[in-house]
Amino acid sequence: MARLLWVGIAIGLVFCNWVDGFVGLGYEHHFNETELSLLEAHEASLSYTGGNLLLVGLTLIQNAYDKGAVCLDGTLPGYHLHRGYGSGANSWLINLEGGGWCNNVRTCVYRKKTRRGSSDFMEKEIPFTGILSNKAEENPDFFNWNRVKLRYCDGASFAGDGQDEPAELQFRGQRIWAAAMEDLMSKGMRFANQALLSGCSAGGLATIIHCDEFRGLFPRTTKVKCLSDAGLFLDSIDVSGGYTLRNLYSGVVGLQGAQKNLPHICTNHLDPTSCFFPQNLIASVRTPLFILNAAYDSWQIQSSLAPPSADPHGYWHDCRLNHAKCTGPQIQFLQGFRNHMLHAIIEFSKSSRNGLFINSCFSHCQTERQDTWFADNSPVVRNKTIALAVGDWYFDRAGVKIIDCPYPCDNTCHHLIFR
Repeated sequence: MARLLWVGIAIGLVFCNWVDGFVGLGYEHHFNETELSLLEAHEASLSYTGGNLLLVGLTLIQNAYDKGAVCLDGTLPGYHLHRGYGSGANSWLINLEGGGWCNNVRTCVYRKKTRRGSSDFMEKEIPFTGILSNKAEENPDFFNWNRVKLRYCDGASFAGDGQDEPAELQFRGQRIWAAAMEDLMSKGMRFANQALLSGCSAGGLATIIHCDEFRGLFPRTTKVKCLSDAGLFLDSIDVSGGYTLRNLYSGVVGLQGAQKNLPHICTNHLDPTSCFFPQNLIASVRTPLFILNAAYDSWQIQSSLAPPSADPHGYWHDCRLNHAKCTGPQIQFLQGFRNHMLHAIIEFSKSSRNGLFINSCFSHCQTERQDTWFADNSPVVRNKTIALAVGDWYFDRAGVKIIDCPYPCDNTCHHLIFR
């Protein structure tokens, strides 16, 4: 197989703005360590060396101003659209970009000076790979669909609606979602006979939050499903006994006014922060939903379970960067995290309409990277690649409820290693 080349990494979640590039060798990919493990999908696009990358231009939603649907800094939101053809001409795949969250004025003010908070800083074109690829040999089931990447510039998984006038911050994620859907419907999505809403990381969480809304855009005759990649963020106890991610989410929901846009079936009986956690949402999503997640999610290990703030003496430093350097007790702790994940999906997995693929890898976001989505050496569980598992589920070729055996049994993983 041709050597894999990172075409670009430009990652910035809450605090960081860091750029690097590297050649991926074998099944491990190496990064420099940052404050957070910043693992976004289109920045981490993989393509074969010498292959022609499909670069898709940015479209700004021109009437969004009138709806108050703007990025953190007040600029227009946007998306990248590559038109389908042939049998896919009336099929639509909407991919919600990820990129962490901002949970206080300081981090949101920082964020509005990056592409995660302003379209002024967004790339004018981005590569479409993995589930967004237009090549049948790279994306067998969705290559000729209309494929859209909706850019993420609000910092609350497209769920906030508020503002902070003194800081000149607009929290308009819900309005951006609505304006984008309206614009795409006017460009032909209203004629869709098939549609799939997907997203990675914070976009995977957004997919879960908005899945039933997406279903509601279409007539009953349209086949509509949702795919959340690396969006199963757990309300877990960190290595210090605290709740790092709950504290972060509490700030996001409170600051950005997300409560009113979270599913009422959850907020009717749980606090708003709990309803930002997918584990409290997935069982009540009415639309068919596929959960794809690594059992040892790299972002959650680095930013929720064992962040430096919860590990002041650095006991977890080496393990956090490289799973091969974890001690026995540390691996046992991470097995507990996997068990928490499996417990969180019990009710969800009982529905025959839902799909599941939990592989025992140290990774994050696997649908938009070509090497993990569909390639010669892609991760497999029960002889299925992720692309074929998702396709079998979407097109009802087979039921898909795949849970890998615990680490270290899977030798097909593409683990992420940090320097």
